[in-house]
Amino acid sequence: MSKIQVNKLHTLTGHNHSIFALTDGIAPHMFYTGSGDGMVVEWDLSQPGDGRLLAKLPASVYALCVDRKQGILYIGQNFEGIHAIDLESKQEIWSLKITSNAIFDLKIVGNLLLAATGDGVLVVLDLKERSPLKHIKVSTESLRVLAMDPSHSQLAIGSSDHTVKVFSLKDWEPVALLAGHTNSVFALDFSPDGKVLISGGRDAHLKIWDTNGFGEIQDIVAHMYAINYLSFRDDGRYFVTCSMDKSIKLWDAREFKLLKVIDKARHAGHGTSINKVKWTAYHQQIVAVSDDHTISVWEIEL
Repeated sequence: MSKIQVNKLHTLTGHNHSIFALTDGIAPHMFYTGSGDGMVVEWDLSQPGDGRLLAKLPASVYALCVDRKQGILYIGQNFEGIHAIDLESKQEIWSLKITSNAIFDLKIVGNLLLAATGDGVLVVLDLKERSPLKHIKVSTESLRVLAMDPSHSQLAIGSSDHTVKVFSLKDWEPVALLAGHTNSVFALDFSPDGKVLISGGRDAHLKIWDTNGFGEIQDIVAHMYAINYLSFRDDGRYFVTCSMDKSIKLWDAREFKLLKVIDKARHAGHGTSINKVKWTAYHQQIVAVSDDHTISVWEIEL
């Protein structure tokens, strides 16, 4: 693990509350954050410094998603609904109340926006009509995270009922039920080649699933506390996880072995829970957001 060099490039500040949401922008150097203070901020990795405030909402923001084709940022405002921000004009162009519950994740597929809600319902929005198309009751517990396979034919949903459910995006029928976690599933993503699905959650375990039949390949005790998120490098060779235990961990995505731990003691990391992490396409920099109100940017030399 010592051969891998970790350099902290930036600490970005401006939020006044825990940062819960993080998403890439249209360009590789852009990203967006949302927090418990209701602020949604645009950041530029090529010119790190003060962010640009795009929205100030009256409730926490847990979910953000960018429609790269249309140039729109979608914000999930807890207990209210969706706000659409045009990224060229930086103005809100529409909003829609879809739920009285928390919105934990958002994903775009074609002309649809998928919202994972706190009452266990997947809300499917038609973006052209700007109206709900379907309400799919997935669980009696909160839906916490959504993951799309690379072919956009399947959707995986991690839930507080300790399971991952996989649905076909052609007919919205269930494909697989993945059981094995002993607590809420917060982290979920398909590998870029679509061959594996990785899940993680409050039980601090990572589970590796073979997407050809969705059998469990491996179970890893990966962190001390809840795994909040995971993100693959775009070539699929590595992935990172972040945790309530205040650490980021770098993994080999072929052998599923731990390669590096990034924490406060060794790398001036975060001192509180790390809620999201993204492996960006901008010089392969890693961005993380935390309960300590800050954003960290890392350079990894492999």
